[in-house]
Amino acid sequence: MRWRLKPENQKEDIQKLADELSVETTISKILYQRNIKTFEEAKKFFRPSLEDLHDPFLMKDMDRAVARIEAAINNNENILVFGDYDVDGTTAVSLVSSYLKNLYPNVSTYIPDRYGEGYGVSVKGIDFAEDNNFSLIIALDCGIKAIEKVAYASTKNIDFIICDHHKPGPKIPKAAAVLNPKRSDCNYPFDELCGCGVGFKLIQALGKSRQQTIADFVPYLDLVATAIAADIVPMNGENRTLAYFGLQVINSTPRNGIKAIIHQTKKEKLTITDVVFIIAPRINAAGRMKHGNYAVELLTEMDFDSAVEFAAAIEIFNADRKDLDKKITNEALIQITDHQEEDRYTSVVYKEDWHKGVIGIVASRLIETYYRPTLVFTKSGDYLAASARSVKGFDVYNALQECDEFIEQFGGHKYAAGLTLLPENYEKFKAKFEEVVSKTIPKELLIPEILIDAEIELSEISPKFFRIIQQMAPFGPHNMRPIFKTTAVRDNGYGKQVGADKTHLKLNIISGADSKTYHAIGFNLGSKMPMIQNDFDIVYALDENEWNGVKSIQLLLKDLQ
Repeated sequence: MRWRLKPENQKEDIQKLADELSVETTISKILYQRNIKTFEEAKKFFRPSLEDLHDPFLMKDMDRAVARIEAAINNNENILVFGDYDVDGTTAVSLVSSYLKNLYPNVSTYIPDRYGEGYGVSVKGIDFAEDNNFSLIIALDCGIKAIEKVAYASTKNIDFIICDHHKPGPKIPKAAAVLNPKRSDCNYPFDELCGCGVGFKLIQALGKSRQQTIADFVPYLDLVATAIAADIVPMNGENRTLAYFGLQVINSTPRNGIKAIIHQTKKEKLTITDVVFIIAPRINAAGRMKHGNYAVELLTEMDFDSAVEFAAAIEIFNADRKDLDKKITNEALIQITDHQEEDRYTSVVYKEDWHKGVIGIVASRLIETYYRPTLVFTKSGDYLAASARSVKGFDVYNALQECDEFIEQFGGHKYAAGLTLLPENYEKFKAKFEEVVSKTIPKELLIPEILIDAEIELSEISPKFFRIIQQMAPFGPHNMRPIFKTTAVRDNGYGKQVGADKTHLKLNIISGADSKTYHAIGFNLGSKMPMIQNDFDIVYALDENEWNGVKSIQLLLKDLQ
């Protein structure tokens, strides 16, 4: 692990903000790192308001999208709400379709089959629309590169409204409207919405002419918060506001589908981390193991008992998914060692019978062992399909663009992408990708980095200090849970390895002349037990531990040296 302390600049401004807010300098420093530099900005950060959400009509083509939907309703047209099979796509389809159905009955949903159709707008989906007399398709979390598919639909007199957040290509599809805050000609103030977030702005816009206020859209925010958490988009700006209020809905009045998932977990209150690791994988499992329609049915189910049945079925999908990704990860690791590729700059692996639904998870798992850009391929019809994952700081999307001579189709983000290629181009692509990455990736990016917000003394950790840190939630990219460093600490002699296989570390830490003991847990740090015999340095986050009804502050160790 590389430890890197964030630079400390503008000391006078940081102290001024601390004085204005009546908080410790460390708190002010953390806020400054998040670009919160004034009293008013801090007030908005700690007290998010739905009134601060941007006018949806600031988004390019929003007026055209609303006009086309209103025309469809007035003309009694059939509307098909189409979306990707992952969490962002299925939540977006659930959100937009359930809102439209409250206005108008002629609305149906369509999720493409992950294996039969693949990612994004499909010819099969357009043919389904034609066969069933749909004249308008609203595509969510996909479509920004579907130039030929949209043109194909227009020959059948089917219009498209595209609601996407992926990087556009050089050309935009000729659709009735293209909503994407990443469009170069779009001046919307926040360009990091997820697909469901773009869908939310669409229904917000539709509500304006109906005199609906933001309060009318709060019940949809459990879906938006789930998508924001699952898609790992920046947790700032509008995303943080939507996630903040969405979490409140999840913990108070969630829709039946989410309530049914929570009901199975027996958790009383969920954090954004719980949404990432409890709710999102179960919604995703439907699309990975069976079909995304299961997720949409769960998330739009009006009867709680029926939702519980759907959730139970999805729980089985999720268990199967866990077994499968563990098996494939092991096979991929063996393939890397068999091919003597441990010291490469990239991991590129392939086996034709690997389950397409879990290759993205497997790519992330491989990075835990070999920290470098990774692609996992499997057979998909006449092509090979892959999921790509990257390491912090390296743009895998740009690297794939450099290899496009061997790629049939690709799309995605800086850190995650999907692609297809012809089997005969696999080895050529693998060599080219290794060449591109080896020439462009700074060597330090191949070592995992812990970014430290501040170096502090343990004595600074007061109940007030911890309470303010907690109020910075929900945490996520661009607003990560603060990481602290403390030097020259020691264990009180009762530290031990814990867990069935002794892989974790439980310590009771003291520092200097401070007699107070601080409880600490370090997951997967059991191998560092020998280090605690002498003074050592720690990096950690602050967490709340509850034991027998008593709550206490706990250090969540990230590493020690």
